[in-house]
Amino acid sequence: MSLIFGHIKPHVMKRVLLAVFTLFTLAANAQEKIYAAKGVVYGMVSPENKPVTPDEIKTRLVNNAFQGQVKAKVTDVCKAEGCWIKVQKADGTGMMVRAKDHKFLMPENIVGKTVLIEGSATVKETSEEMRRHYAEDAGKPKEEIAKIKGPEKDVQFAAKGVKVLD
Repeated sequence: MSLIFGHIKPHVMKRVLLAVFTLFTLAANAQEKIYAAKGVVYGMVSPENKPVTPDEIKTRLVNNAFQGQVKAKVTDVCKAEGCWIKVQKADGTGMMVRAKDHKFLMPENIVGKTVLIEGSATVKETSEEMRRHYAEDAGKPKEEIAKIKGPEKDVQFAAKGVKVLD
């Protein structure tokens, strides 16, 4: 080894090895987005067990919390990472669904798919700043982002898993 690296000082070699180790660690922990198709599961989802619609969650909250499954159609996805989706409510608006602790990522082609989501929901307020951030992540035009004013209080879902149903 000293024949190959004999001319490199030990402190430089330590930095090079640390950089190489860091790159390998990051590559090993990188999450790959798998194409959304029927039966694909992101995270962990139990067998289907009486899922509710996004609109039914508010009526099923106990101490501002819901645990269970939701079945809905995906209307939007985070284009930056795939760490959140929005699912359609009856009035045409969307319910925010985040991958809990960023444990999984979802691809852009999940939009339009019906999914089974498992996790927990609460009613929370989203600041104007975060609403603008989500709009940017979704690739919305600057004009639409500029129209976002004030905080918004609504049901937010922390998903431990999402299964594509169609």
